[in-house]
Amino acid sequence: MSTEQQKSLVTYTVVINHEEQYSLWPINLEIPVGWKAVSKSGTKTECLDYIRAVWSDMRPLSLRKHMTSQSSYVSAHTKQLSSPRVAATIADKNVLPMDDLVKRLSEGAYPVSASEFHKSAEELRQSIHRGYVYVKFTDTKGGTQLGVRLDRGATDLSHADFQQASGKIDLVGDLNLNGIDIRCIANFDLATLQGTGRVEIVEH
Repeated sequence: MSTEQQKSLVTYTVVINHEEQYSLWPINLEIPVGWKAVSKSGTKTECLDYIRAVWSDMRPLSLRKHMTSQSSYVSAHTKQLSSPRVAATIADKNVLPMDDLVKRLSEGAYPVSASEFHKSAEELRQSIHRGYVYVKFTDTKGGTQLGVRLDRGATDLSHADFQQASGKIDLVGDLNLNGIDIRCIANFDLATLQGTGRVEIVEH
């Protein structure tokens, strides 16, 4: 029996961690700390099909909660800004509208960091493999954290050595910021997980 045939006979169980991220694990081995089994086991193919069906949002739970709280704040803040009294005050003080953030980030390259949600080059590699990464523009007030769904065709990892945490990567992906569809382009040094980035407004 070939090695591949032997692997196909292994029974796996689907596991989940505290961030609601899924994986699979041989059923005869002890599940690693931080993971627990869900009610699904079977061949590798069966378990992967189950994960694809249930794991529709690959963002970690902590990020989803963070972005939900930000969205609630933006919604309330935008409603407040729409009142005539507040609008007049804003006009008097020359305060820029909310989407000026998008405009600003599209007008040049700014410092970015990937280290807030990715603690190592290996963690970043895993997120890239899942197709979703987190980029923080550090030069805005309080920092601007973006969750980016990667465009694998435009992303360039050819100069990266994730195992040695060295080299450069170019990450490209799309998202919606303040109601505007944008493309994020970020270049990182794997040794520091720091780099530069910018956004482009997507025209429809």
